Amino acid sequence: MASNFIRDIIEKDLKTGKHETVITRFPPEPNGYLHIGHAKSICLNFGVALDYGGRCHLRFDDTNPKKEDPEFVKSIMEDVRWLGFDWGEHLYFASDYFQKLYEYAVELIKLGKAYVCHLSAEEIREYRGTLTEPGKNSPYRDRSVEENLELFEKMKNGEFAEGECVLRARIDMASPNINMRDPVIYRIVKASHHRTGDKWCIYPTYDFAHCLSDSIEGITHSLCTLEFEDHRPLYDWFLDELKVKCHPQQIEFARLNLTYTVLSKRKLTQLVDEGYVSGWDDPRMPTISGLRRRGYTPESIRDFCERIGIAKSDNIVDMALLEHCVRDDLNKRAPRYMAVLNPLKVVITNYPEGVTEELTAINNPEDESMGTRKVPFSREIYIERDDFREDPPKKFFRLAPGREVRLRYAYYITCQEVIKNEQGEIVELRCTYDPATRGGYSPDGRKVKGTIHWVSADHAIKAEVRLYDRLFIKPNPAEDEKKGISFKEYINPDSLKVLQDCFLEPNLAQCKPGDRVQFERLGYFCVDPDSQEDHLIFNRTVSLRDSWAKIEKKLRGK
Repeated sequence: MASNFIRDIIEKDLKTGKHETVITRFPPEPNGYLHIGHAKSICLNFGVALDYGGRCHLRFDDTNPKKEDPEFVKSIMEDVRWLGFDWGEHLYFASDYFQKLYEYAVELIKLGKAYVCHLSAEEIREYRGTLTEPGKNSPYRDRSVEENLELFEKMKNGEFAEGECVLRARIDMASPNINMRDPVIYRIVKASHHRTGDKWCIYPTYDFAHCLSDSIEGITHSLCTLEFEDHRPLYDWFLDELKVKCHPQQIEFARLNLTYTVLSKRKLTQLVDEGYVSGWDDPRMPTISGLRRRGYTPESIRDFCERIGIAKSDNIVDMALLEHCVRDDLNKRAPRYMAVLNPLKVVITNYPEGVTEELTAINNPEDESMGTRKVPFSREIYIERDDFREDPPKKFFRLAPGREVRLRYAYYITCQEVIKNEQGEIVELRCTYDPATRGGYSPDGRKVKGTIHWVSADHAIKAEVRLYDRLFIKPNPAEDEKKGISFKEYINPDSLKVLQDCFLEPNLAQCKPGDRVQFERLGYFCVDPDSQEDHLIFNRTVSLRDSWAKIEKKLRGK
């Protein structure tokens, strides 16, 4: 349990008796799928509550019916559970409090702290002023309490058109904090709500609903990202003016920014709606469901969130760290298999025809308890096309004419002949093997520099393999938007390559959707949900090469 400034605040509050327990909340909007940035908030909110013997609520901020959908509610609940957290009986919706929030708004009007304003949205922006110039009072600001109560009642009853008027808090149009310049707290939205149907046509804004929902639920520490720091005075103003019994403390922390992707829900929605990806759970997406489909484990994501820590200032985290975390986890838990993605046929001419023998292979050298498996070997095998060079460059230690290499778990073989088609393409290799080297070791002590994997041609199963890469070619794809260059201009055209005729060792036939494995020498892969019994599909989670491990080593000066 790493210490951070939020934990320091909580420990002080418990020690001084300010709070007897810790109650936090994770408050997503059900207008999209959760992404890796939300995972950081989930781990923080549920984590601190768990560590200090408290509880964390899951509360949906469903105050915008035009963008919300039960599909998003379902996916969010699945993602939180998948990450390893449970809210128990504490599942809430802001819509649970619509009547109470309406009553709070009426109370603000009675206190002379809210008014109905007929300025248009554009006029409200013009009246608000700038960071260097104060705003101007609305011409409707000094309406009587009675008139405002009557008008707000008409808003609730649907007597005004959408956008015709709003309810605003009456604070200070000259405040240096623009959020305090009479913010809108209720607007008219004539759309059916996913839970309340058509009961309401006025909906509270986030700033109004959030702090009061926190108060109603007895939240002690309201943890949110830094963009809400300027909203904290407004959070406190509503609670102070309404003299609520529970006044939670808002604490801000730095949001997660990750290289080679975008974490703006608006941008992610564009990618989905405009067909740049196959959906919210596309394995190239930084969504939790996308990462799950790609093969990431909940443990690896929690480890990533722990490693990046909680800070007060924004920074950008290298995608290589996230990839390192899943490699580190899968290295311990994923069974090894052999698969050939770009096959080249090899005929072992001195191996007896019609004979099959079973060789012993280790399932995971990191975990002896995972045991061993039997792999069939025969006269004809497939190897990776990249493991052969007719004219090998320097330091290429794999198969070449006249060269001997080790077949993983099998024998030493030597390439004797290269067979080509009419177009001059290599279609087959003819090799010989040394029967004395079964298991991959020579009794005479001779050594070979190259070891390659293979599958038996007679026993291999076919599969589709999807090679996923980073979705963007630029570390910060949104950084040029001020220059008029869309983040979509930097989408990686090679972020997905689909290989149809891949050959796998027959043990992989038992795999089910969601299973994670390592293809030896190639990377970690996960069985895709689209797989059928007679058509397995594997998604590459990540390659074996770990650039973050090298970065970490360099930082340590080793």
